[in-house]
Amino acid sequence: MRLPARFLLSLVTLLPAHAVLAGDWYAKLGAQGVSEPSYEGSTERKIGISPTISIGREGNTQPFSSRNDSPSFGIVETEAVRAGVAGRLVWGRDSDTSDDLEGLSDVKFGAEVGGFVDVYPTDYLRVRGELRQGVRSHDGLVADVAADAFTDIAPDLQVSGGPRARYATSGYSRAYYGVNAAESAASGLDQYDPGAGWQSVGAGAAITWNATERLQASAFAEYKRLVGPAADSSLVQERGTPNQFLFGVGASYKFGVRVD
Repeated sequence: MRLPARFLLSLVTLLPAHAVLAGDWYAKLGAQGVSEPSYEGSTERKIGISPTISIGREGNTQPFSSRNDSPSFGIVETEAVRAGVAGRLVWGRDSDTSDDLEGLSDVKFGAEVGGFVDVYPTDYLRVRGELRQGVRSHDGLVADVAADAFTDIAPDLQVSGGPRARYATSGYSRAYYGVNAAESAASGLDQYDPGAGWQSVGAGAAITWNATERLQASAFAEYKRLVGPAADSSLVQERGTPNQFLFGVGASYKFGVRVD
């Protein structure tokens, strides 16, 4: 597959002008189906589907990827470090999501955009950090950190797992966990004005099957516990739980792109 450089450039307008796009690139596109809480802190569950996208330069060691990774575009890629831009869609939240949210302000559909850094201290461990700014859904900053150990238990079968944590500023906390006076009167929840802080800590594990050189399938499970401003919210305390479980399956396909 061949694409003109100006097409790829139009997709990455946030990159510095000196970025060199010519060469061989890869793209991993896929989707995952997940059984997860109806909202952060909920005791109810829903089935969700989300895309997985990763783009980077060929020729380097192919990076490990996790279902938690935001869709990303690698700019700096070496054997030990990979960094670039990242972003994700943020789905809306309203009373249709759960009766628990009746009387609370809606969270609008939007996005989070920012960057990521992957560090490989060893050939079986990846540490990833993401920093994203909310757009439309909330006006906070969100930082996700995770460490994953991974190993092949068969030629085409890999297991991985490790800890995860999330930190966010007050703009995020208030959108998802805050309850102002009007919302308190309408919902029956106690007023709550959260600040910045760690939102959750937990761990996840996955098993990944490389069906072919290009096609990959996986199954995963994750547990996280809401902490700090999230756990102290009256929404979580009075109607939900800080213990959050998630599991699902996913698949992705990798293809090459030649940019002239």
